[in-house]
Amino acid sequence: MSISMYQASVPVLVRGLTNLQAILGKAEAHAAEKQIDPSVFIGARLFPDMLPLVRQVYIVTDTAKGCAARLAGVEPPKYDDVEATFEDLHARIQKTIDYLKEFNAAQIDGSEERSITLKMRSGPVEFTGLNYLLQFVMPNFYFHVTTSYDILRHNGVELGKLDYLGGR
Repeated sequence: MSISMYQASVPVLVRGLTNLQAILGKAEAHAAEKQIDPSVFIGARLFPDMLPLVRQVYIVTDTAKGCAARLAGVEPPKYDDVEATFEDLHARIQKTIDYLKEFNAAQIDGSEERSITLKMRSGPVEFTGLNYLLQFVMPNFYFHVTTSYDILRHNGVELGKLDYLGGR
């Protein structure tokens, strides 16, 4: 049995974003319960040279929407990166989930050999669709979801492995 590019991308990304929504919800509830200014969590980072939570969420959503769009051969939408509250971050994630759900298997399946070029600060990077998905998107997506989780856990939000994995 084989797995399609669609199955390996869109549903996986939606699940990760949905789990991140729940993690942020727990952080928001924790801030309210402990009377902590929510902006403390939004701006929190694991180490001074690392990006704060808000930027982690920007990258997670940009990675997800970029993946579906590029695999389908369309230009990804641009977000303004102005979100500054939990409410804003929830809305950004939901907007990304809604965007991903606009795609269907027929648009993405067969993109294994599609040429994808990313413009990076160091210069353009070339991928096939399969390599883009497996060697760039998924590691990048999970790195930033995990870092978001770690920032919040480090700051006292009661999270566990099942929060990260989400419901079945």
